[in-house]
Amino acid sequence: MPTVHLIIKGRVQGVFFRATAKDVADEIGVRGWVKNTEEGDVEIVASGTDEQLQKFMSWCKRGPRKAIVTGLAATPMPDEDFNNFTVVRK
Repeated sequence: MPTVHLIIKGRVQGVFFRATAKDVADEIGVRGWVKNTEEGDVEIVASGTDEQLQKFMSWCKRGPRKAIVTGLAATPMPDEDFNNFTVVRK
């Protein structure tokens, strides 16, 4: 499956970004993981079809209601096959 590494910047911690990203990923059929970074960003590795990834990245540019996304960096990665989408906690 095509895989992408995402870094989402802005007010993205403390606004349920990870939990909502999991809900959206599950709904769209994207697999991978999401976690907060020490720098205050959200990091995601996501796999899915090109269409699924485009839908998911479109959501990531907005995030949940209380988020203020100021940037999204997307980097293609070697294809990976995940079983599901998980929230990684430190």
